[in-house]
Amino acid sequence: MNVLVTGGGGFLGQYIVERLVVRGDKVRSFGRKAYPELEKLGVEVIRGDLRDENAIKAACRGVETVFHSAAFPGIHCQWKPFYETNTLGTLAVINGCIEHNVKYLVYTGTASCVFGGKSQENVDESEPYPTRWLAHYPHSKALAEQAVLKANGQNLRTCSLRPHLIWGPRDQHLIPRLLDRAKRGRLVQVGNGENLVDQIYVENAAAAHIQAANALAEHGRNAGKAYFISQGEPVNCWKWINEILELAGLEPVKRKVPFRLAWTVGTGLEAFYRCLNLPGEPPMTRFLAAQLAQHHYFNIAAAQRDFDFRPEISLEEGMTRIFRHQ
Repeated sequence: MNVLVTGGGGFLGQYIVERLVVRGDKVRSFGRKAYPELEKLGVEVIRGDLRDENAIKAACRGVETVFHSAAFPGIHCQWKPFYETNTLGTLAVINGCIEHNVKYLVYTGTASCVFGGKSQENVDESEPYPTRWLAHYPHSKALAEQAVLKANGQNLRTCSLRPHLIWGPRDQHLIPRLLDRAKRGRLVQVGNGENLVDQIYVENAAAAHIQAANALAEHGRNAGKAYFISQGEPVNCWKWINEILELAGLEPVKRKVPFRLAWTVGTGLEAFYRCLNLPGEPPMTRFLAAQLAQHHYFNIAAAQRDFDFRPEISLEEGMTRIFRHQ
């Protein structure tokens, strides 16, 4: 099979690429950088930006399946980079699929696309999109997901996967940022420390994408649908964070702030950064406060039913591998 992975040099994308190569597929990666480690695997590496519609369309030529995992992440206060990359970039991927007769498109969404600020406990895919989002990332990803699912049809089968907190070896976002905050004394427990969260080990997330693509090709029961994917066992957020810190040889989180205080501070910092058009991310936002203090775990029965998703690597085993390759 000829396959395109957008963001193939990224955290999740690289694991998807490696699995496809082992399977014997002919893999093409589209990303902003050169990735010699992918070229050593025999992957065709194309440098480009999702904001360049012609470039992404050209990358879809001669491809049967597209895994669209590239995105602009973070909690910046400016809408433009999120919209241009995550929303318009996904529309360009869809147009490239249609123009070059791609058969299957698996989109990497996010569980946060349906988060409106309240705790989510064992919610399934019937959870509606909120009327207002707390951050530009989930908003832009929600718009992209809706476009992907709308594009599903007779000639192009599509689906979206919604992971929450992807972690594991080679992570360059979640865990490094966590450790950086801890080392600088800026990691503070928000809320009462009792909130449960879903997460997923990166190799399980990669496997889910390939399982979803296989199902699109074999029977299509997952076509036109979105799915939560996770380890299937929510963890106490702050206990898990402290376990990661312990593995890294760092002290556990000791400072605590009430959720309402963190929310208020986040509201003010967002306005400050936005008004002054400051670069980077505020140290606290409403979205971050809510994510750190509230429940976020999801029902994965639909993914189990429609494409036989089962986490291959347990939470315990994943934790033993977490700093491998770092």
